[in-house]
Amino acid sequence: MDMSLVMAAMAMKAGSTQQQIGTAILKQNIEQQSSVLQLLQPAGVPAANNPAGVGGYLDILA
Repeated sequence: MDMSLVMAAMAMKAGSTQQQIGTAILKQNIEQQSSVLQLLQPAGVPAANNPAGVGGYLDILA
């Protein structure tokens, strides 16, 4: 087998491996971002059992 064919096959294998690693990392990042968004989503909604004014914004200028 010609050396250039061997090098081309090795480059294709390395590229495939890099793509698999990149895909796995991207999937992990997407899963982590969705977890963070799920945690942050209910933060703006006040709890139903809190009295009025609890959990609201604090005006530090007053």
